[in-house]
Amino acid sequence: MLRLNLIAQWVLRLTGLFQIVTGFAFWFGYLAHWTPAHMQSGVLLTLMLWLLALMAGFADVNRTLVAVGLLWGILVMLLGFSQTELVPGSAHWVIQVLHLLVGLGALGLGEALAKRIKVARSAPAQS
Repeated sequence: MLRLNLIAQWVLRLTGLFQIVTGFAFWFGYLAHWTPAHMQSGVLLTLMLWLLALMAGFADVNRTLVAVGLLWGILVMLLGFSQTELVPGSAHWVIQVLHLLVGLGALGLGEALAKRIKVARSAPAQS
């Protein structure tokens, strides 16, 4: 399970980096034709968050953190797929900032889950 944890963590990190780079490029008016790749990468990032949350659940990590990870993934998907319709016009930047913060939150949660999985799996069995 630790190898899968490490793979999921690195996929999360790399897709997160891609998300940040392409997201800022969109803000500054570049790479608009990369929107589908940005969306697909966001789906992959969310799947890795869910995978880490499920693995954390099986590793007896704090159930609240596991639940937050699963629910946060739903929030990422909902906001990501609907953001273009939310608050159109000059105030749309608020949604863009929210989108960025929710995405960064997903990265942080994924890292926290991966760390707790490592700790739980590395700890000696309690008798």
